[in-house]
Amino acid sequence: MEEEIITQTAQTVRTLRPNDADFPYLLRQLPLSPSEQVKELFIRGDLLSCDKDTPYRFLCVVGSRKHTSYGERACQSLIEGLRGYNICIVSGLAIGIDAIAHEAALRVGLPTIAFPGSGLDRKVLYPARNQHLGERIANTPHCALVSEFNNDFTATDWSFPRRNRLMAGISHATLVIEAKLDSGTLITSRLAGDYNRDVLAVPGPIFSSLSEGPNMLISKGAAIIRSSEDIIAALGLSPEDRSVTSLSDGGDTRGGHDASDSLSQQEINILDLLIEPMDKEYLIDKIIQQHHLSIAEINAHLSMLELSGYIIESGGMIEPGHT
Repeated sequence: MEEEIITQTAQTVRTLRPNDADFPYLLRQLPLSPSEQVKELFIRGDLLSCDKDTPYRFLCVVGSRKHTSYGERACQSLIEGLRGYNICIVSGLAIGIDAIAHEAALRVGLPTIAFPGSGLDRKVLYPARNQHLGERIANTPHCALVSEFNNDFTATDWSFPRRNRLMAGISHATLVIEAKLDSGTLITSRLAGDYNRDVLAVPGPIFSSLSEGPNMLISKGAAIIRSSEDIIAALGLSPEDRSVTSLSDGGDTRGGHDASDSLSQQEINILDLLIEPMDKEYLIDKIIQQHHLSIAEINAHLSMLELSGYIIESGGMIEPGHT
């Protein structure tokens, strides 16, 4: 493989070109005009193998910067439910749904790739508010920051639509969570359609302007996403493809539960859903929807988790414990 190594202060950036063996396979397939073609990619971090035979499915997750609590909860819950699958989360490091998607992926041990609208040098990495998140991604196994812009390139208006084609192009499917009809988020979904990739959308309340984009996409044939299982099926996977262990270290994952813990698989599934304090009835509904347990079974598991210190129940709310 031909590759150039650029060493800067406390960071290393690789350069991949289309003729390099590990240049992302799906990006090679894009029907781009000469002016749109990818000349080179700059990579900081441990880029997951993106070749033709990779077992991973790449899911681009995009949405509004000014999201609602519904959008945030939907994004977190959907990605939490993908834990253990060979799925890589792709997004743009932007404030809002992008950052929530990256954070959720890191939390549950899924690989994630961020395409900022800038170069990768710390001085220009955009947005500045998410530079710490960018550093976490770059320093997590099998995760990376990727850009086609020179390292010192400062983000500008035209660089975001341009990077969107890479996000859509490297992914097998694009998931839209909250977007107005005039949102730049819909550029990514349009590109995904142009590239013959699947477009997925989370339906939203009819009274919210942020639901207009996803609801419009659904009306035009996008796959409706109401659960993590819908995503898994859309990516051509099945529950049997789920692994108990995660690829990366998983960061904050309730103490890093794996097969060596004394917890049952059902209890691990419940903890995976409990990403923030939740109303008990809402949590029970999610468990029933996603894991098809009876209320008696759920209450028994919740009691065991509380006795073991994994959860705390107070005033009808359940939150993660400190075990």
